[in-house]
Amino acid sequence: MRSAPARPAPPLNLDSDADLLRMIQTDDPAEIEALLCSAHAVRRRHYGDGVYFRGLIEFTNYCKNDCYYCGIRRGNAKLARYRLSRSQILECCRQGSALGYRTFVLQGGEDPHCTDAWMEPLVRAIRAEFPHHAITLSLGERSRASYERLFRAGADRYLLRHETADEAHYGRLHPASMRLRARKQCLFALREIGYQVGAGFMVGSPFQTAAELLRDLRFLQELQPQMVGIGPFIPQADTPFGRCPGGTLTMTLKMVALSRLLLPTALIPATTALGTIAPDGRERGLLAGANVVMPNLSPRRVRKQYALYDNKICTGDEAAECRACLEARIRRCGLTPDLSRGDCADRRPV
Repeated sequence: MRSAPARPAPPLNLDSDADLLRMIQTDDPAEIEALLCSAHAVRRRHYGDGVYFRGLIEFTNYCKNDCYYCGIRRGNAKLARYRLSRSQILECCRQGSALGYRTFVLQGGEDPHCTDAWMEPLVRAIRAEFPHHAITLSLGERSRASYERLFRAGADRYLLRHETADEAHYGRLHPASMRLRARKQCLFALREIGYQVGAGFMVGSPFQTAAELLRDLRFLQELQPQMVGIGPFIPQADTPFGRCPGGTLTMTLKMVALSRLLLPTALIPATTALGTIAPDGRERGLLAGANVVMPNLSPRRVRKQYALYDNKICTGDEAAECRACLEARIRRCGLTPDLSRGDCADRRPV
C-alpha cells in the first residue's frame, strides 16, 4: 500500500460547528478522501513519516466498574480473570526493551488490588531498570493524590478515554454510579500534575449521534491532550450491548482525521480495534492521520482474557512476530517504523 498523495485541504472551517457536523455526516467519497489526505499531510508536517511503537502490557482484567459496553465489566461472570505479578510485568518490559520499544503502556481494568501501595513500587522498579523509557499508565479513575504519587514514582503519561463527552449519552453507556464530570475532572487533574495525557472516544457506540461526536471533538479541543485514542465500538457478546451494531471503518477514519486537523501535534494510534473490523484498518488509520501502533507484550496465555470486545486480533502472536508484522504494514503505507520514545511534538525536550 502506498502513501496517500498530497491533496488540497477540503473546504472545512474547523471553527464552525456546522462545517464539522456536515463532515461527520457526509457520505461523499471524494469529500471523505480529501479529508483523510488533508489529515495525512498535517501529520506528516509535524511528525514526518515516522510511526511510533508502544509496548502494551494488559496486566489485569479485574474491574470494579460495570460499563455496559465492556467485556471485562464486573458483571461478566463468564470471563476468566487474571492479574499479572510485578515480576511478570517487569519481564514483559524486558522483552519489549529487547525488541527495541522505548515506551511501555500498563493497561488494566479498575482493579481494587492495584492500590497506590501496589502500583508505586512497580512504577519505581520499571523506572529504575529503564531510566530512559517512557512509562504510560491506563488504570482508570483515581484520586488526584494517587495520580501525583504515581507521577513522582516515574510515570510519564496517562491514558483515560472519556468515551463520550455528552452527559446524557455517558449515562446510557454507564451505570448510575459513574459520572462524566468525574472523568473530566481526572483528565484535567492529570494535565495539571504534568502527565502527557491521553483522552479519546468510541465511534458508533449505542445511541450515539453526530451531534455527540461533535461534542467529543470540541471537548478534545478544550482539554488539549497529547494523545487521542479513537476506535470503533465493537460489541462483546457477554455485555448488555452484545447484539448492538458496531462502529464503521469510514466513520472512525473520519473522526481520526478530524482529530488530527483539530490537534495537529497529538499522538494518535491506529488501534487494534481498527484492525479487528477491517484487515487493512490499521494501515488506513495511519493514512488518515494516525502515527502510533501498540503491539502487545502481554503473555499470550492471557491475551484472549483481556476481552474488551469480541474477535480481537493478534492474541496468538509472539511479540517478535507482532513487531515484524507491524513494521511490514507500516512500510507498505510508505511510512517508517520509529522505535524512539515518541514524545508529543509539544513536549519534546529542547
